Formats: sequence, structure tokens, C-alpha cells
Amino acid sequence: MTVTTNDITFDFTGCHVLVTGGTSGIGYAIARDFAEAGAGVTVTGTRATAADYPEVDLTGLTFRQCQMADKAAIDELAAAVGDLDVLVNNAGGPYAGHADEWDADGYAGSVEVNMFAHVRLTLALHERLKASKAPGGASVITTVSMSAFVSAVNVPAYSSSKAGMVAFTKNLARRWVDDGIRVNAVAPGLIDTRMTHPVLDIPEMLEPEMRHTPMNRMGMPDEISPAVLFLASNAARYITGTTIAVDGGYLTV
Repeated sequence: MTVTTNDITFDFTGCHVLVTGGTSGIGYAIARDFAEAGAGVTVTGTRATAADYPEVDLTGLTFRQCQMADKAAIDELAAAVGDLDVLVNNAGGPYAGHADEWDADGYAGSVEVNMFAHVRLTLALHERLKASKAPGGASVITTVSMSAFVSAVNVPAYSSSKAGMVAFTKNLARRWVDDGIRVNAVAPGLIDTRMTHPVLDIPEMLEPEMRHTPMNRMGMPDEISPAVLFLASNAARYITGTTIAVDGGYLTV
């Protein structure tokens, strides 16, 4: 019997990567995969130190605290970053500050964390990315969401911010193309993370999502990270301004 494999491995030896929100879920899977591929990886989180994350192994990763609602903290993070080849904008989530997104202030707060914070950080890191010598150029990759493409009536601000990041991705890709910086995004479907766990206990929310997903299951964080590594790799050197859906077929329904 012939045994075949179609596994792909990446080599990011010597590359410098920053992953915001890299201490859990999709961000952690991305950070771990980059590190295992040889990159030097910095992750951000909201807690004070890496030791405050006993639930995950941050060994081999550089940790920096950053509250994405704090403009000064974002500026401090940008100023502290050294060489940089890949920026992954991943931090955030719905109900920023636990506020109702149908309240005007709650809406604004969610957009601040899920869109404006990433725009601020990305623009502040332009010169670092422009200086990258990575094969295929430097990369900015943003984690967006299915809510960028379909209505999400419970989280309208989160949905708006993700749609905004899709537009930002397209526009920034054109603006920075001559600087050797590629700008793309990945749109996950329903992924099994701490953020989505409450859905598992609410059948009236989970069942419609499953009906909308031809693969009929939730995805896993390590099914999102390979798409991010691909977009950052030399294999994707002719790809910029696009958003790749990793969604189990969600957008086909």
C-alpha cells in the first residue's frame, strides 16, 4: 500500500512576527505555528505578564501587555517593536468593555477596539515593515469574521468593524504595494475558542450556524493559522488586498 501525504511546512527562520491577541484561541495558534516555523514571535495580551496566563504555554514567545482600547498603549507597543516582517492584527472581540453594541457608546467602543486600534497600530509600524527583507515582502494579515459579510444582529458594531477591516485591507494593499508590503486578511467561520464557547450552550444560536456551515462542524484554531502562514510566506508573493474565508463553506450558503 502506498502512503501519501499532502502536509505543508513553512520556514520562517529569521523572521520577526507580532501577533496581537496571541495568548488564546486563533491568535495563540498563529503565534505557535510561526514560532515552530522558526520565527521570533511577540504576542500581546491584556494581562500584566506572561505568568498571568497559566492556561497556555507562552514559552519561546515574547509577551507584551497591550490594552487595545488604550491609544497610548498602542503607541508604546509600536515604539517598542524592533525589526518586523509580519504583523497579525488579531486582538479584540464582540461586546468590548462588556457594553451593549446597540448602545451608541457601546457601539463606538467596540469599533474602537476591533478596528481603529488595528488601524492605529498598523500605520505606526509602516517604516518597520517597509524595512523588511523577507522573501515575498513584509505582510500585514488581519483576522476578520463572517460577520463582515453577513448580518450579525447581536453584535452590530463588531460586524461593522470587521467589514471595515476588509475595506482597510483592500485600500492599504494598494497604498503600500510599492513599499513591498502585502496586506491581506483571513475570515474564520465559527471556530471552537473561548470566545465562542457560550454559543455551545445556546441551541437556538448554535443550530442555525451549523445549518449555515456545509461541513457541519466548528473549525479549530489550528485550521485558521495555516492560512495566515501561507499569506505571510513567499508562496503568496503575488497575493495582496484579499480576504481568504476559512469557514467550512459558510459563505456558500
